[in-house]
Amino acid sequence: MKSLFSKKSSKKTNTADDEDPDSEHLDSQSSQPPSPTKSPTKSSHSRSPSKKFQQPQQQRPDSPSASPSGRESKPQQSQSQPRSSRPFARHATDPGQSSRRKKQIDPDTHPLNLPPEQRKRLSELSGLNARHSMENDKEPVVNGGKPASPPPQQKPSAPAHSNSFTVPITNGTGTADAKANGDKDVPAPPPHRSQPASPTQTAAEDAERFKNDGNKYFGEKNYTRAIQLYTKAVELQPGNATYLGNRAAAYMGAGRYLEALEDCKKAADMDGKNAKVIMRLARIYTSLGRPEEALETFARLHPSPSAKDMQPAKEMLHYVRAAQAALKDGTAASMVLHPLDMAEKHLGFGAPKPRKWQLMRGQALLKMGDSKSLGEVQNIAMSLLRSNNLDPEAMVLRGRALACQGENELAIQYLRKALNCDPDYKDAVKWLRTVQKLERMKEEGNSEYKAQRWQSALDKYTAALEIDPTNKGTNSKILQNRALCRIKLRQYDEAIADCEKAVSLDPTYTKARKTKANALGKAERWEDAVREWKAIQELEPEDRNIAKEIRNAELELKKSQRKDYYKILGVEKTADENAIKKAYRKLAIVHHPDKNPGDATAEARFKDISEAYETLSDPQKRARYDSGDDLIDPSDMFGGGGMGHGGIDPEIIFSMMGGAHGAQFGGGGFGGGGGFPFGGQGQRARGGGGFQSGFSFQ
Repeated sequence: MKSLFSKKSSKKTNTADDEDPDSEHLDSQSSQPPSPTKSPTKSSHSRSPSKKFQQPQQQRPDSPSASPSGRESKPQQSQSQPRSSRPFARHATDPGQSSRRKKQIDPDTHPLNLPPEQRKRLSELSGLNARHSMENDKEPVVNGGKPASPPPQQKPSAPAHSNSFTVPITNGTGTADAKANGDKDVPAPPPHRSQPASPTQTAAEDAERFKNDGNKYFGEKNYTRAIQLYTKAVELQPGNATYLGNRAAAYMGAGRYLEALEDCKKAADMDGKNAKVIMRLARIYTSLGRPEEALETFARLHPSPSAKDMQPAKEMLHYVRAAQAALKDGTAASMVLHPLDMAEKHLGFGAPKPRKWQLMRGQALLKMGDSKSLGEVQNIAMSLLRSNNLDPEAMVLRGRALACQGENELAIQYLRKALNCDPDYKDAVKWLRTVQKLERMKEEGNSEYKAQRWQSALDKYTAALEIDPTNKGTNSKILQNRALCRIKLRQYDEAIADCEKAVSLDPTYTKARKTKANALGKAERWEDAVREWKAIQELEPEDRNIAKEIRNAELELKKSQRKDYYKILGVEKTADENAIKKAYRKLAIVHHPDKNPGDATAEARFKDISEAYETLSDPQKRARYDSGDDLIDPSDMFGGGGMGHGGIDPEIIFSMMGGAHGAQFGGGGFGGGGGFPFGGQGQRARGGGGFQSGFSFQ
């Protein structure tokens, strides 16, 4: 009944692709060790369906029908078909495991698709191997280390060669049974034959292959990849000049001239007669801005190179020497910068500018002194210091640039650092003393100015200007300070000249331009002052104070275009009422027309004096006059009838003249006879003639 039940379970698995639910139960049975006392069942060649599931229990552990998974395979043929008498069985590769897989391989087909004759020969050979393996195999150790006893009725028998055929599954070195028994004569199955090993290449061959690959990428201008391949070749053959030369050429193409120089020098040392390497070395020197060394390298070639090859190095050397001569002679900065620009055209693409060239350019830019040039000097100095933070020449260059920008304290720090790096550096000593003296004199002048000792401050500033004439930035500030002193001393023209010179040294120095505009106003050149303030407003449109200054200057210009009553009376704008009255009395007597007979301008002068006194003696009119408001038409002062309509009070004139002279002017000069505007009509308006008694000229 047990075998019948097993048969039904096996049939059920033929109609489903899912895992057999009874397979776990079968695995648990197969994992039980065989009983040493149980007698074996019939041979595996028996086809009785009731004995199929008992076969793995009596089968030896090295049976070729063992399956790694331990699950029963599903039959592919229907039970109605007759079972072949030559089932295929798998040869076990793992001793100690048993298999529940049934024989379901079609006997008419072979996994290797071999002809029948060859299958027969391999079948016989496989049977011999299986018998030899079974005779020499040891029994597995089970039950805690006790060897399992063989079945008492099991006897070795010859395999049925005509009824079964097994295909061993090996790893290419023989079957598992042969390995266990130490049999080395078993041939490997054809599908697992190993391929012959390829011959090993030498380091020289590998290096040559890398070089050829690098040449390919070099031709494609992929210099980065070419450098990588050439580097591999150099690592394999470090003493090969060709590989080093090729990598140097790739470095040149990538703009890495310093690495190219190192490789090319090594290649030239290894093969000094290689003209190609020497020519490449000379070109690298030219690309790096070293024309002297390039020409020396060209001289090593025999025959000599062509003039075309040497022309870049010769032109570069010519321009560099011209720049050096111009800098030494103290000529214009452009005579230094232009040759350097021409020399830099021969530098290689991506090559760094030589340090000496940068220092010369920085010194030339210092001579220019403008803000843009000083900014370039700062960039040059910082670039050199990033390469070498202990470069004394770069520190001096930066210190001088800071001094020209008015940063004397910071400049002194850099100059001292340069001396710490090189105590014998003469330029550092020279410029440190210069900057320190200039700073000291400027501070002394500032102290005198704050103490309102204008002349002493002016002298200090004048002495400071003689210390460093090339320092345009600082000198422009000193000139502006001296102009302030001159304004205080009322030296307006000299103050304007100092401001103009300061602006010429630094066109962006607007403070000097503001001082100039103020000096123009003090000199009462209001038209020029308005023009200057408007120019400043274009430079600083955001400054609202400039707009206010423009309005004030325009107002003063308007006032300057009318009669200046203060000048007419000869008094200051701050004069009080008594001073104004006193000045008028004096001028009225002197410029009276009767005191100047025959003078055609006497009447006009006297009118201006009277008009000035009328305006300045009235506080309201004077305030309007000072503020620039429109004043009363001067003709109203004398309109209608002389003094009868708001003219100058005649009592002032009467008090100025004595009564003894009244008869002299009665009826005549001051009367209707004319001559003086107060006569005639004015006399009639007051109902009398002449001045009061007691009016006389002093």
